[in-house]
Amino acid sequence: MTDALKRLSEEGVAIWLDDLSRKRITSGNLAELIDQQHVVGVTTNPTIFQKAISSGDGYEQQLSDLAARKVTVEEAIRMITTADVRDAADILRPVYDATGGQDGRVSIEVDPRLAHHTRATVAEAKQLAWLVDRPNTLIKIPATQAGLPAIAETIGHGISVNVTLIFSLERYRAVMDAYLTGLEKAKERGLDISLIHSVASFFVSRVDTEIDKRLDALGTDEAKALRGKAALANARLAYQAYEEVFSSDRWHALEKAGANKQRPLWASTGVKDPAYKDTLYVDDLVAPNTVNTMPEATLEATDDHGQITGDTIRGTYEQARAELDAVEKLGISYDDVVQVLEDEGVEKFEASWNDLLKSTEAELQRLAPSEG
Repeated sequence: MTDALKRLSEEGVAIWLDDLSRKRITSGNLAELIDQQHVVGVTTNPTIFQKAISSGDGYEQQLSDLAARKVTVEEAIRMITTADVRDAADILRPVYDATGGQDGRVSIEVDPRLAHHTRATVAEAKQLAWLVDRPNTLIKIPATQAGLPAIAETIGHGISVNVTLIFSLERYRAVMDAYLTGLEKAKERGLDISLIHSVASFFVSRVDTEIDKRLDALGTDEAKALRGKAALANARLAYQAYEEVFSSDRWHALEKAGANKQRPLWASTGVKDPAYKDTLYVDDLVAPNTVNTMPEATLEATDDHGQITGDTIRGTYEQARAELDAVEKLGISYDDVVQVLEDEGVEKFEASWNDLLKSTEAELQRLAPSEG
């Protein structure tokens, strides 16, 4: 125990767990992580649920009941995933109450097949909020072009949102704009905007994975020297954008009406390249009013040997801009990289969802009662 997690919390970084399963809930593990490792939130995604449900632990009885009712596979998945999110939200409720609604949150994602459909995304967000029926839920909506108006509309209905799959600085600014637009809509509708919360999930490690691959293909000393720098630079410049937007006149008008800032959330913080320290995207992304959602391996690594040395973001903007410019000068297009990553992100979640549909359907068929 290094107490790194405690120091991270004290620096204003909320520690969320990027994982959920029924076993984690029923075994008391989630409660233990909250109690002992400063975990104050949970994020899920289609890949996490696909792994959890496919493992089978704890889902047999519910699947058997759903099979007996002959529900559709889509309904079965929603019943299973919302049950897990509801139970996790109840475990985190004391954190939610203690932090005035800022933390103690559990995220659940809209069907990833709707990523490019605005109206369907809004309808699904409303349905999920109704199904889970807990004030400490965040509905995850991907930051695709179609997702942006859906985010504004969902926030405008008073539903708290976790915006996911953000890779580019331009898109991140559009996400913050959508949040402010949503708050303005909610205010016009007479809703209490102090009850609306949001985080913007800015993806980190995947940026290094894609850019490092392109640097390796170049193979020059100049290219090698830039390995492992782009993801941190990108995230740090995102925080600079956050500081700008949330000190604007437009924001201050909403703040006076009780609005909460949309915190940047560092997502995809598990290190993919063994050449880098396994706590890189935690130690080097410390700043107030942020969230870091970690897979359990990263949480354990940070607890064991994380080096939390204070704010590692503010004061780095010039260097971060220079590093991204240096990558661009080598002929690696930033715009192309972030578009590839967004497309891949949506595809991966869709593939996981389709795998989940198939494996759940197989289980429902296996457990279906014989007629009579």
